[in-house]
Order: sequence, then structure tokens, then C-alpha cells
Amino acid sequence: MDLLISSPSTCKIGHSILHSIPLTSTHRQCHFLHTSRKEKYHFSTLSSLSMDTSTSPEIVGDYSPFLRIYKDGRIERLKGTDVVPPSLDDPNSSVLSKDVVYSPEENLVSRLYLPKNIDPNKKIPLLVYFHGGGFCIDTPFSANYHNYVYSLVSEAKVVAVSVDYRRAPEHPLPIAYDDSWTALNWVASHVNEDGPEQWLNVHTDLGKVFLAGDSAGANIAHQIALRCGQQKLQGINVAGAVLIHPYFWGKEPIGEEAQEVEVRRTISAVWYFACPTTSGCDDPLINPVVDPNLASLGCSRVLVIVAEKDMLRDRGWLYYDELKKSGWNGEVEIMEAKEENHVFHLENFACENAVAMLKRIASFFNEAQA
Repeated sequence: MDLLISSPSTCKIGHSILHSIPLTSTHRQCHFLHTSRKEKYHFSTLSSLSMDTSTSPEIVGDYSPFLRIYKDGRIERLKGTDVVPPSLDDPNSSVLSKDVVYSPEENLVSRLYLPKNIDPNKKIPLLVYFHGGGFCIDTPFSANYHNYVYSLVSEAKVVAVSVDYRRAPEHPLPIAYDDSWTALNWVASHVNEDGPEQWLNVHTDLGKVFLAGDSAGANIAHQIALRCGQQKLQGINVAGAVLIHPYFWGKEPIGEEAQEVEVRRTISAVWYFACPTTSGCDDPLINPVVDPNLASLGCSRVLVIVAEKDMLRDRGWLYYDELKKSGWNGEVEIMEAKEENHVFHLENFACENAVAMLKRIASFFNEAQA
């Protein structure tokens, strides 16, 4: 799911967290977030199950059915909070899964996936996956993400680490980037086959690591690939990155964006929501094509995936074009799903375009084994 908006005058952006919220409400909320931080105000997470509606505090930002912000700073997430348990003993499953702590200091967990019936004497590629949700909602443990990463692992026959990072607004960016980098360092700790997780020690080829994510998670995957080019991790090689409907943006409109002024303002407001200290929508964190370090991307292959009716489509194409021209010494590919919206594959995973996308990604991983 992703923190994006649609309006009656434009195509729907799938999984839109702000999809029916008036623009003025979004702007009020962004102002609230900035003001609260200046006052050293602290956010906390609130479970919707524990709410006593008779004594509930004042709501200052109601993004139902996704998120509510209360005047006392508490955050109530209404969607993406479901938890699918991992499975080590389902005889009908083609993939094993379990949850493992990767940062004891922050008590951060990743969900690991291992395909069944693999050759115990052959090491296979590793996928590190970053979920979407506008940096604010969802987790690797929700049904959409558990099922999708499960499907990738089953199809591609790779090991996967699906990263749980801390989310805004309680933990504003760049915290999600830093947590994701910590997760990759945890992966790298297995380089001598003596790390804390046996699945990685025994089954993974750390010379064939892939980063992937959708929407905000694709943004994270790009940023982590960039760090890999600037801060080498000993013993692992990031062979490629898959950016699905990447959440990139910019100050000046491109393509069809100019026709949707209100939508642009709202998508920009979402960025400030997640990253209140940003320099703006031309911050390289959200607009990678202005980053002078783009050519230092630390992988040799990139697959960009866009959807025809996604408001972020043109940004994906721009990234593809600019990466090719940047001087980066790698190969970039692009795939477009016709007649589809933002992250359509998460709910309609059996449709023809979603299946084609899954197979393309699996092929991208397995070409590294040829």
C-alpha cells in the first residue's frame, strides 16, 4: 500500500492512503507535524484495538481508512496492521518462512523466506525486499507483502529477507533508510558463513544479492543501492535492483503531471509528511535524477517497472532515461504494465499483468546464475 492520492479528474493510484482526503486536510497535517517537532513533541503508536472511543483524544488528522493522528501525538494505523504468521511446518507450502531480529538495539525484525526442495549443496541468490506504504503504513508481515514475497521466492527460487523498518511520522526519514542499511549490514555479517542466521550461512550466495521494493520501498531500494556504491560492504555483491512503481517525485511537473495540479500538491505534501526536514521535492532522496551521485549506483543491473495509469509512471521512465545517460557502468531495463494502476499486483496478483511481472522479476534474478 502506498501514501498516494487520486482525484476524480485523474486515474486512481492504487492503494492510495490519502485517496479520499481533501487537500486542505493534508496541508493542515503537514503543518501540524512541523509544529509538533519544533515543540519537541513526541509521537507514539496506538493500536486501534485498544481505543476507548468514549475517552478518545481529539483527532487532528483523519486519513481513514488508513491513518489517524491525535492531538496528543498518538498515531492510529487503520490499515496494513494485519499480521500473517510465518510458517515452518505447513506441508502444503512451497516456501518456509520465519521472523528474525536483525537489530537487537532497536528490536527490528525481518521475515525470511526459503524455498523448499532446493539443492543443499548449491547456494542461491538472496533478495532483500523493502515494502511500500509511503514510509508510513504496512509491514512485511501484512497479508499483501507476505503473499507477494512468498510468490517471488516460490517462482524465482531465491532466499528472501523482507525488511521491517521504522515508519513515519513517529520515525521520520531518513530513519527508514538507516534501518534498511542496518538490515543489509546484518546480511553482510554472514559472509564467512558464521553469521547469526543459518539459512543465510548455508543457502545464500552473497555474490548475488538483489534489492527490490515497491513504491516507497523502491525508493528505499534505490537509496540503499546508492549507499552500496559509496560505502562498500565487505564480502557481498549487489548484483541488481528491482524498482516497482518507484515513489520518485520532483518540484517541476513532467509528462501528464502538469494536468493534475491538486494531485501534485498532495503527493508533495505526502513527502513532507514522511520527511519534514527535507529540502523539498528536488531533494535527491525523492528526486534521484538531480542527484550528482546517481552514476555511483552500487549494482550492475536495474529493472524499473511502471504501470500505465500510475501517476508516478513518468517518474519511473525519467529515472530509466537519466540513469542510462548518467555514466553509470551498468545495464538498466524497463517494463510497463498496460491499463494498470499503482501497485496493482498486490491485490490482483493473479491477473495477467501481475503474473507477467512476477515472471520477469524472477528471470531478472536468475539471469545472474547463467
